[in-house]
Amino acid sequence: MKKIVLMGRSECGKTTLTQALKGEKIHYHKTQYVNNFDVIIDTPGEYAQTKHLGYALALYAYEADIVGLLLSATEPYSLYPPCCTSMCNREVVGIVTKIHDENANVERAERWLRLAGCKKIFYVDSKKYEGIPEILEYLKEEGDVLPWEEDFQ
Repeated sequence: MKKIVLMGRSECGKTTLTQALKGEKIHYHKTQYVNNFDVIIDTPGEYAQTKHLGYALALYAYEADIVGLLLSATEPYSLYPPCCTSMCNREVVGIVTKIHDENANVERAERWLRLAGCKKIFYVDSKKYEGIPEILEYLKEEGDVLPWEEDFQ
């Protein structure tokens, strides 16, 4: 599997997405430091929100194959400046979270991620595991078998 680093502001859903991608039970957990798992790097939101901590995100991007920029569909603004993905020497995908929230504006979040430079966008409701199979399939490399595919081998 390709390794993905998840970046975004606090409470945008990085840790919940991490739990869903790992097939774990979803429970709230505030990320205090970088969690580097086999195929996922979960980063604290403060790293994306604070200039000096943001330098660490650049370093962790080098440890991943793909950078995932998360943006909650409930956000009133985007942290990501236009064309910011051009500075990354990794593939960058956008991930819109909280798509079923009553205050969600999925189209606006998608526009902001496309403006940042994301060409591939995933739409996720981690608590309902919606969009999770698509991300796992995207991370899959030739020869990888996902858990639900084992029954068909």
